[in-house]
Amino acid sequence: MSALDERPLGTTGLRVPSVVLGTSGIGRRLDAAGAVAVLRAAAASGWRTWDTSNEYGDAEAFIGAALAGPGDTAGGAVQVFTKVDPAPGTSDFSGARVRASVTESLDRLGLDRLPLAHFHDPERMAFADAMAPDGPVRALLELRDAGVIEHLGVAGGPIGLLRQYVRTGEFEAVVTHNRLTLLDRSAETLLDDCADRGVGVLNAAPFGGGALADDDGPVRHYHYRDVDPVQQDAVLRIRAIARAAGLPVGALALRSGDRDPRVAGTIVGVTSVAQLSQVRAWADTDVPDDIWPELDAVLPDRAHWAGELGR
Repeated sequence: MSALDERPLGTTGLRVPSVVLGTSGIGRRLDAAGAVAVLRAAAASGWRTWDTSNEYGDAEAFIGAALAGPGDTAGGAVQVFTKVDPAPGTSDFSGARVRASVTESLDRLGLDRLPLAHFHDPERMAFADAMAPDGPVRALLELRDAGVIEHLGVAGGPIGLLRQYVRTGEFEAVVTHNRLTLLDRSAETLLDDCADRGVGVLNAAPFGGGALADDDGPVRHYHYRDVDPVQQDAVLRIRAIARAAGLPVGALALRSGDRDPRVAGTIVGVTSVAQLSQVRAWADTDVPDDIWPELDAVLPDRAHWAGELGR
């Protein structure tokens, strides 16, 4: 594996690298100068598929500024995937709001069409409401028919809900997060559904919020919440396996999802040029095949996974 090795994203015709640049932290933690510096460094190093969202702070505006500059980001060399979201501070996820979200994203990014747009966190509303004639999915389909969106995806948490959207036949790609890691395999059923239908899969949050990125230090959180004792013990055992093999835990966490042929790419967020280099190094780390059975043996029981319905 290399961070820049490309694979097809399902049947979309798009190709994505093994590691896709996530921009949530860039949009929420950096100022414009810092963000553009990281983005241009990513592009200069060949890392040119970026994942963002309408609600990732200033990420889209920062990406637009980077794309407008000279050099490696110019001329369509960067592929940007974004997500539609309710207006800030509201629960409005109507069809009209989706159209406004797409317009905002296009304006910020400086693009005239989106190669891939995801319906983001659909757990914010009932499935029936999302699929209603005046709902967000219908608006996304109309935008795709009009050529404003080239391909349509869904990105969210609960696996059971994502499977419902995949089974509609309208979605060509999926982003799942925190469900395909060294601590949780809840996404297995979703991956099976996607493989059966030619739906491309992007796996996000392989480090579980940081628990699977550190070689030492306290283990306090996983997947937006406090770790339970079983998860904590599993992380410590993973670290011991990594130390014995002379490998960084981050490399094992990053490669754990990538080794699944049903996954096209892994989304990893960074907020500095140093982190860019670290992720590239992890992606390029040679991991021996015989380490995976050891890691599989410390996977927590399903009772400690997010599961089909967990947020």
